[in-house]
Amino acid sequence: MSLLKTIFTWWNGPGLGTRLFTARHGEEVGRDGAGNIYYRSGRGAAERRWVIYNGEPEATRIPPEWHLWMHRSTDEPPSARPLTTRVWERPWTPNATGTALAHRPAGALLAGGQRAAATGDYEAWLPDTPAGD
Repeated sequence: MSLLKTIFTWWNGPGLGTRLFTARHGEEVGRDGAGNIYYRSGRGAAERRWVIYNGEPEATRIPPEWHLWMHRSTDEPPSARPLTTRVWERPWTPNATGTALAHRPAGALLAGGQRAAATGDYEAWLPDTPAGD
C-alpha cells in the first residue's frame, strides 16, 4: 500500500514522475535544517529548481535563504554562499497558521472571544436622526 501511495499521491512524498526526473536529471545543490533536499537541472534560462520535502509538502517549510534561491532572487544556493545573519534577525520558524501555536489577537473567538470595551468616542448613526443634529 505504501508504494501505491507514493506513486499516486503527492502528499505522501514525491510521485513516481518526480522521483524518476530527479534521479535522471537532478543535481543536488543542498539541504536545509529541516532535511529538505534542493535540486536543479540545466543551466541559464533553462534551469529548473525544485525541492523534495522531508515530511509534509508545505511551501512555508522552506527557510528564507532557500526561498530566495528557489525563486531566482539569487544565482548561488545557500549551500555555496550562505547569507550573513544580521544581529536583529530571529531564527526561522515555520508558519503556525491553523495550529495551536497560531497568533490569536484579543477578541478572537479562539482566544476566548472577549474584546476590549468601546472607548466612548464612537456614536452610531441612526436613520431617524435629522441631518446636523
